[in-house]
Amino acid sequence: MKLFFMDVELRQIPSYRRFWRSQVLSFMANQILIMAFGWHIYALTHSALSLGYIGLVLFMPQLLLMLVVGQVADRYNRRRIVLTTQSLEFILSLILAIGSYTQQLTSEWIFACAFAVGTVRAFQGPAMQAMLPTLIPLPLLPKAVSLSSASRQFATIAGPALGGLLFWGGSETVYASSALFFLLAALSMFRIQLPPDTRVREPVTRKTLLAGINFIRHRPVILGAISLDLFSVLLGGATALLPIYADTILHTGTLGLGLLRAAPAIGALAIALYLARRPIEEKIGKAMFAGVIGFGITTIIFAVSTSFWLSFGSLIVMGAADMVSVVIRSSLVQLETPHEMRGRVGAVNSIFIGASNQLGEFESGVTAAWVGVVPSVVLGGIGTLAIVAIWIKLFPELYHRNKLINDVDEINQAPKVLPSSI
Repeated sequence: MKLFFMDVELRQIPSYRRFWRSQVLSFMANQILIMAFGWHIYALTHSALSLGYIGLVLFMPQLLLMLVVGQVADRYNRRRIVLTTQSLEFILSLILAIGSYTQQLTSEWIFACAFAVGTVRAFQGPAMQAMLPTLIPLPLLPKAVSLSSASRQFATIAGPALGGLLFWGGSETVYASSALFFLLAALSMFRIQLPPDTRVREPVTRKTLLAGINFIRHRPVILGAISLDLFSVLLGGATALLPIYADTILHTGTLGLGLLRAAPAIGALAIALYLARRPIEEKIGKAMFAGVIGFGITTIIFAVSTSFWLSFGSLIVMGAADMVSVVIRSSLVQLETPHEMRGRVGAVNSIFIGASNQLGEFESGVTAAWVGVVPSVVLGGIGTLAIVAIWIKLFPELYHRNKLINDVDEINQAPKVLPSSI
């Protein structure tokens, strides 16, 4: 597989290529699975609130296990953690496929499996985040973060679109396809060789358990970046309501739903690939806030649109604007976190990401049940713009941040990378 769009230096690192492929396959499997959860539960219940509960069930394990998963990622082999979780996701998807084929899959079973998937992903996220900086030299990290974001967006495009097509073969076909992708992801992860582990494993104490939270709390740039993403997507995210838009507002079927879910990723993928080649080097704080403003404006446009193509286009621009913020936030967190703490900081970061996505879906479902679908999305877009104004005042250091790496000495630091002959 020739990755011509990948930076030449990154392409020459075999372990990174395998890591990237595993990410693509795992992200695609997750997107297919999440789409299947949403459409299946809506088909069974016809309830906007049920769609919100799916998001809540996927998110709750991350919140409950935050301190545990961070410790696990910082104390044990991160590749083995990811490999184990991908294998478990394969088994869960296979169970869902069998249950759907035998027509034994009820809404209760879907919620139970969603909770199990959320639990597995809670362990996988911090370990995978912490793996990335150990595979490449530090100066290549912003490009690698952009490519990792691109892999997620590619999967978000291909996954739902493929899932929409696969639904024609029945929900069991969708779940079985997800299982296949998880299996291939695990096989790619199995081939990765990490450099020698030099981490010092401190005894588990209250201080070490809370180290990730305290680290973020005392760094305004990181706290501001991840909390800006949290509240903007929490308020402005409308992806949980896409089945309702596809069914009752835009009057399209599962294929249209797949295209709508893929639309934000189309814009995000384009920007991520561009930033992988040409990273933002100056005025990163202002660029991040500009991206969130664009996200809020396009959310409002999508909310009031009754045209499929206008909705599709606004979602594309929404994804592109959001990706600017995602790349900057992810790069800042990785660059400013010590290697031995990346698991715990990654666990906290995963909570913010999960809260903005899964908890945002719950918020959207609840708000839609209270005030209606369109008003809830409009209010979310307005709320995002209000958050931008507040955060500029609360975190001026982030707003005026010029470069990702301020200290020249940081640029010269690099983890040991396995030779290309491996």
